[in-house]
Amino acid sequence: MKDFFICDCSLHENKVITSSFVVIGKQVKSKKSGDLYLALTVGDRSGHIEAKMWDNVDDALTAFEQEDFIKVKGLLNRYNNRFQLTIHKLRRLSEQEIDYSDYLPKTTKDIGELWKALAAFMATLQNPHLKGLVEAFMADPEIAEAYRTAPAAKSMHHAYIGGLLDHVVSLCGSCDLVCRNYPQINRDLLLTGAFLHDIGKIHELTYNRSFSYTTRGQLLGHMIIELEMLNQKLQTLPEFPPELKTLVEHLIISHHGQYEFGSPKLPMFPEALLLHYLDDLDSKLESMRAQFERESVSEEAWTSYNPALTRPLLNTAKFLARRPAVAATAEEASSPKPAAEAPPAQPPASDGDFGDEKPGQLSIPVLDSKE
Repeated sequence: MKDFFICDCSLHENKVITSSFVVIGKQVKSKKSGDLYLALTVGDRSGHIEAKMWDNVDDALTAFEQEDFIKVKGLLNRYNNRFQLTIHKLRRLSEQEIDYSDYLPKTTKDIGELWKALAAFMATLQNPHLKGLVEAFMADPEIAEAYRTAPAAKSMHHAYIGGLLDHVVSLCGSCDLVCRNYPQINRDLLLTGAFLHDIGKIHELTYNRSFSYTTRGQLLGHMIIELEMLNQKLQTLPEFPPELKTLVEHLIISHHGQYEFGSPKLPMFPEALLLHYLDDLDSKLESMRAQFERESVSEEAWTSYNPALTRPLLNTAKFLARRPAVAATAEEASSPKPAAEAPPAQPPASDGDFGDEKPGQLSIPVLDSKE
């Protein structure tokens, strides 16, 4: 198992680290001088980070491809308030060196219990047509298996194995609660929309080595895929009312809420509007929760920049917990302090299993498989 994960960045800032990652993105770019450099996005089960290799990249260019696993040595620091890795050395990992559980994040919740919770929500539907439609999806073994394991997104929210199911169960809980406050809402229609709104993610995303888009996902997007899936299932339900089909279709294609967010249509009836806002709320709160978890080891109340929400975040629990410490610091400042002792000398950093170079010397940009 890896001994460094991306969530540990704040503990190793401005240090040289050695670890392994999956390559999420790989680009070869040119410096102003015309020399080439590598711009990578690498990840593990706790997140992803941007990485650059500036020097001695000729051999590294063809040493690995996107979705390969690599071992790297490099300097971890911040740039524009975001952690980044400057790679000094790298090599491709062999299959025998890979523990896949280190690289793909997975829900900590019980998948079986989540599936039972989803089934329980769907069992409360009163409309026989909507209930029959949802049951047809849940009874399809291929769809059911994929629904249990798919992430809800590539990176924005619930980006982990089981993320789609986790997101939809949470969304159904919100729908159920809000319907109690707005009795005019058609609860069956809203819950059906919650169940179907992201079901196309099972075909839009691939998640064998890292989270990325399938060709169909890249070209069509999950909403178009969902309309295809809906029409296929409705062929087995000939009594399904065409007006109800139109409403379900609108729930699917309007749930992103705004044109600039990829929504073909704006929500035009109450259940569609509510689905959009509750889906957006659940996504954003999960993005915040995940950010706080990733940076839990940091004592700072403010997180680093969150790209999904385009802002840094304030952890209110840490912010409020700091107040007694601030008061104590002020009291200590008014008291006389003994003279500080000089810190003991630190031993030089070791290069670990990357060879025996002297500290600060990195003579081989690409390592052979024996290292």
